[in-house]
Amino acid sequence: MPDMLRALSSRNYRLFFGGQSVSLIGTWITRIATSWLVYRLTGSELLLGVVGFCGQIPTLVFAPFAGVLVDRRDRHRILVVTQVLSMLQSLALALLALTGTITVGWILVLQLVQGMINAFDTPARQSFVVDMVSDRAHLPNAIALNSSMVNGSRIIGPSIGGVLIAAFGEGWCFMIDAISYIAVIASLMAMQVTHAERKRPQTNALEELHEGFTYVAHFAPMRSALFLLALVATMGMPYTVLMPAIATTVLHGGPHTLGFLMTASGAGALVGALYLASRESVLGLGRVMSLATLTFGVALVAFALSHWLWLSILLLPFVGAGMMVETASTNTVLQTIVEERMRGRVMAFYTMAFLGTAPIGSLLAGVLAARIGASMTVLLGGAACIVAAAWFTRALPALRAQVRPIYIERGIIASPQ
Repeated sequence: MPDMLRALSSRNYRLFFGGQSVSLIGTWITRIATSWLVYRLTGSELLLGVVGFCGQIPTLVFAPFAGVLVDRRDRHRILVVTQVLSMLQSLALALLALTGTITVGWILVLQLVQGMINAFDTPARQSFVVDMVSDRAHLPNAIALNSSMVNGSRIIGPSIGGVLIAAFGEGWCFMIDAISYIAVIASLMAMQVTHAERKRPQTNALEELHEGFTYVAHFAPMRSALFLLALVATMGMPYTVLMPAIATTVLHGGPHTLGFLMTASGAGALVGALYLASRESVLGLGRVMSLATLTFGVALVAFALSHWLWLSILLLPFVGAGMMVETASTNTVLQTIVEERMRGRVMAFYTMAFLGTAPIGSLLAGVLAARIGASMTVLLGGAACIVAAAWFTRALPALRAQVRPIYIERGIIASPQ
């Protein structure tokens, strides 16, 4: 167990882990409350997709520019600003809901605002992990623990959210989320960080953005990993957006049922994160990415065909584990092979692949679900992930050959004599 927690030996990372753990529980409470509120107000599967689209499309638009900013400016200061703005956004949701003035229009506007904040917050947070860990060898463990933290909150948050929605309504869910941001802001302020100003680049932001795109596009392992993640996020991840519709129309449940389903998915994701945390090396993560994507796709297809709550709850841990292991493994590989000067931009492209493509998938899922049903939409997404896994598996030997020199240079594998 101590080896699984080795990144926590770094004080700054330990502070961040504690504060973010509290805040993420609030975030997941808000996510389930927002989905339920929209479906309660409208009964529309299409609008579930539209809300998901609005919450994530800013990431696709602004993340590349955020990556340039992260490489130019102090990552710690950027995070403090984004967390304060996120707290204010949740507070606005809470006040509108508690005063009874909330409408779908307001939800869409505030989702767009949060999406813009996340476009800058996510690449800054991913890049700042390196700065928080004192021993670079602990970086893979820190990334895995981040995933454990996110998915542990997925277990706790939706369960609490389902109870709170049934007992008090959605407004108090949003208020609890706003309060929870105090924990992560306090942890950031308590860190001992050297605010060294980065050397002002000689090129402008657009030139740096082009340099980052060229860097990713011309290196096949990085390009292929991001393409696989984008396919999975676009075709597979929208199952979460359609979960309220499946909980009510397919499984004939209510907010408690939605909470159970989200918790089951989160439990599987947590197990997957703990598996990654137990690994001592990045070696073999390419094969792990292939198997995780295949598991995710097969489990999604089975979940889409299920009409029994108990079977759905048994299948969703495999869905959650497959998705989490694929995304976290991609993060680890990218952070390991990237040049330090390009880290912010590469993590911005990671953010685009993971979160930025999801709005396209959410909107597509909403349109398809309105025409062919939520279950069939999830099934098609799962089938697409199975095809993506087969493609990546076939490409893997060539990608390994290109990554090997980097691993030798950084001492991850021994140099041939």
